[in-house]
Amino acid sequence: MTEAQTSKPEKNTRTLIGKVVSDKRAKTITVLVERRTKHELYGKIVAKSSKYHAHDENGEYKMGDVVEIAESRPISKTKSWVVTRLVQKAATV
Repeated sequence: MTEAQTSKPEKNTRTLIGKVVSDKRAKTITVLVERRTKHELYGKIVAKSSKYHAHDENGEYKMGDVVEIAESRPISKTKSWVVTRLVQKAATV
């Protein structure tokens, strides 16, 4: 067997990219994911958004950071996403 056949196949998990809007809780951040969709009846492009609670084990992500989150097993009542990587650091003012 070759190395490619022996290694486990990669799971197809959903990933989203969004902005951190809250980092007040321990080990949890709130990520705002915005998407643009066409209105069903009128056809206008409208912006829709959703907030996801994501697990941040070390508390390294702060407000304003753009992060990638991936779906995982349920960690708590409202949290079933984990932060996978930092896309862009927040600009300091």
